[in-house]
Amino acid sequence: MSSPFLSNAISSCNGPCQSMNDCDGQLICTNGKCNDDPDVGTHVCSTGGGGGGGGGNDCQPSGTLTCGGTSYTTYTCSPSVTSSTQAKLTLNNFAQGGDGGDPSECDEQYHDNTELVVALSTGWYDGGSRCGKMIRITAASNGKSVEAKVVDECDSMRGCDKEHAGQPPCNNNIVDGSDAVWDALELNKDLGVVDVTWSMT
Repeated sequence: MSSPFLSNAISSCNGPCQSMNDCDGQLICTNGKCNDDPDVGTHVCSTGGGGGGGGGNDCQPSGTLTCGGTSYTTYTCSPSVTSSTQAKLTLNNFAQGGDGGDPSECDEQYHDNTELVVALSTGWYDGGSRCGKMIRITAASNGKSVEAKVVDECDSMRGCDKEHAGQPPCNNNIVDGSDAVWDALELNKDLGVVDVTWSMT
């Protein structure tokens, strides 16, 4: 009796592939492995079996970028978005002449430091699908939360150039917030990076 699994040799999550046709359902072929398509927003692979729903291991590095003699890991993806997604909040100046270099990706505008705005890592930015949308950010240290608007991408693939104001690529779990976000959460900006959770509002 022939097994139906041998007929097409279709790969599921993290299975080997050479083209999109090698992957099951809505999965795409990236770096020789089948994975969720961020453009479609599938979470077939990230939910994974085993019921544990672990610590966001569904996103693997896509390569490295070396700048200034330091090697940085690059990512095309971010951990799965949940009702309480763990992230690192960093501080960004979205104003002209600030940290970000070019104007914000979503609206081609600069934003004042009094605005409640954020940039999201490449995978969470999701090709701009979250532009203009509000997210709720909650500080792990004190439980305070704030809503902020997504206006930019914190690029996890590229960096160290004029467009990125010479900064290295972002990690894949970054919510890059304005002064106003840090102030609303009553966080010490001198820390530079703090643990938060976030969700869509």
